[in-house]
Amino acid sequence: MVGGCAAALLAIASGTAYAADNLPPRQPLVQDLQSQGEACATGADTPYVSAPPRLSALLYDPEEDNQPSEFSPVQGEFEAWLTDPAGAQQRRTYTTTTLSSGSRHYWTLPDDTPANTVISWHVRANDGQAKSAWSDDGDGSVCSFVYDDANPEKAAISSSEYPSAEDVFWVDGVGVYGHFTVDSPSDDVVSYRYSFLGGPYGTVFTERPGAAVTIPYLPLTSGPKQLTVRAIDRSGRSSGESQYGFNVKSGRPPVARWKLDDPVGSRTASAETGAPARAGTGVTFGGPAPAGTGITATVRLDGSGHGFLTPDAAVTDTSQSFAVSAWARPAQTGRAMTVASQDADVRPGFTLGLRTPGSRPAWSFTIGGATVSGGAPETGEWAHLLGLYDAETGRAHLYVNGHEVGSAAEATPAGTSGAFQIGRAQGATGYRDRWQGDISDVQVHDRVVVPGEAAELAQRKPKSLGHWSLETETDGASPEQSDGAPLRLGAGASIHRDSGNACLPDIDPDCTYGPPTLVGEGHLHLDGKSGHAAAEGPVVDTGDSFTLGVVVRLADSEPAHPMTVLSQAGEHTDAFKVRYEPSTHAWQLVLPEKDEAGAHETVVSQIVGADGGEGLGHRLAVTYDDGTDTIRLYLDGETNAEATANLPNGWHSTGALQIGRGRVGDGWGEYLHGDVDEVQAYSGALRDADVLGLGWGTDPCLC
Repeated sequence: MVGGCAAALLAIASGTAYAADNLPPRQPLVQDLQSQGEACATGADTPYVSAPPRLSALLYDPEEDNQPSEFSPVQGEFEAWLTDPAGAQQRRTYTTTTLSSGSRHYWTLPDDTPANTVISWHVRANDGQAKSAWSDDGDGSVCSFVYDDANPEKAAISSSEYPSAEDVFWVDGVGVYGHFTVDSPSDDVVSYRYSFLGGPYGTVFTERPGAAVTIPYLPLTSGPKQLTVRAIDRSGRSSGESQYGFNVKSGRPPVARWKLDDPVGSRTASAETGAPARAGTGVTFGGPAPAGTGITATVRLDGSGHGFLTPDAAVTDTSQSFAVSAWARPAQTGRAMTVASQDADVRPGFTLGLRTPGSRPAWSFTIGGATVSGGAPETGEWAHLLGLYDAETGRAHLYVNGHEVGSAAEATPAGTSGAFQIGRAQGATGYRDRWQGDISDVQVHDRVVVPGEAAELAQRKPKSLGHWSLETETDGASPEQSDGAPLRLGAGASIHRDSGNACLPDIDPDCTYGPPTLVGEGHLHLDGKSGHAAAEGPVVDTGDSFTLGVVVRLADSEPAHPMTVLSQAGEHTDAFKVRYEPSTHAWQLVLPEKDEAGAHETVVSQIVGADGGEGLGHRLAVTYDDGTDTIRLYLDGETNAEATANLPNGWHSTGALQIGRGRVGDGWGEYLHGDVDEVQAYSGALRDADVLGLGWGTDPCLC
């Protein structure tokens, strides 16, 4: 192939001449030259290309050489050369069309360009009267490239932690890192593109061409998995796909677990896994359990030197990945207190508990001098805490009520491990930061607990407070599904029922057309003037975690004023209202900071156009997690950062839940013109997956 190309190469003279009264064009600069989009380089930095490249150069001719009416025309003269197998130098030239000064000039090399051969080139500019110096003259540089015409070979994949499913069917497991070695026989591979079924995906680069790479992977779920890899060589050519299947088990159970539900009067906490924990005399068994968890009892620690539990032994190696979790309810929040720790030399290897870094308390996880803080401890309020150290990434994480809080921190754990402690932390002169309050279900894992598992550990099954289907009306009220208190309908509110008959007003003038019902056989219609419905009193405790869901369809395509679909008031203002704001074309969640007229409001929103009486409406939901002080607005099951806010001081409202209106000054206003259906209320914050189940006529599983 080289010989065939060499026969076509031409030798030329490289002299430069120009008229005495005309200055030559400028010498092309190295930074203005490219080989197939790659910067000009030579030697060890010579770029490899996957096809005969298009060479390019920016060329300039000084303006002062031309009359004002002229456009400074210039041509590019390219020259490329190589050394053939016989040691002879072969050259080829190309002259571009004439373009204005400052234009980029191109030369696409022919298909017979030799492969796997270093080809060098330079360029100069010609304005028709004079020529510039070559781009490699003086301080310039030759440009080179190598045309690679062969794809790399497929990569082989192997893993000691996760053998192929052909060799071992099920392998441990969720939360345990695997490392996959990927190696192509081709010696010019510089990177590998990879994707795991369900994610993640990315590109990993070799230390040198042809070297193998290792791809780490943390399984987040159990089941069959697949890794797909393509080898990429230095020219950008890709190999075929290599696929590697493996099967992941569920995550290993904890290495230590104390439910702390032992009988009243016990002096030892039995262990579901691991060693029993000795209890100090400041520990009282038989305390109340967090609702919705399946936990039956807890322990109370009095905050004294006798309020602790310990198995008198280490339960985890803090230099490796581990997680520690517990339910905790502080009796106070004004000082640092420890839920769990493990001794190490003269200070704890880690601590999980409550800290007061500023004016407000926060949940905290500390390991190796690094601290992650977040959430909002409240006296008498249960929270689920999980501290995680990921040895693969070297980072510490903190979860509160199943949500990651704070910022993950780089950590270097202590090298020694002493006794595990519940309710206290080791100090230079003894134990300190003793817990005062309740603790339950302490667990320690010797692996990464993944986000889905953290959410499951923290799950408190919300309790339904009411579900109004709004399909029937009796004596001016629409019943609650479980025989709870009904919603009382005000003037201008009515239940619209689906007749089941098609209606064509153009054919039957006596036919009265109405939009289809939102969900089921009926919905609530509000006239936008006085129409509303109201509960007999407050339905959700706005000072604690709650969830509300509703389906709504606006009758107008351009509403003239804000319209409220849900609200619940205090004495002076609404604790919250969900309304449509036509000026921003958005559903808003409005949250006054205090029960005061004119109080500062936090507003989050989701943008969507008004319905105009058409379609099946939108499913709106509000969740408030008191443990993390987070409130979210969902639109059709989705939320985002703009629809999420921090609510540090949720206050208890005393007014009735309102459908279709909100407080305005000293009275009611923002009446909704449209249709409302499927009002649902829960104590507790539903998970994202459960919010998706709201508004369909049934209650979500809440499993």
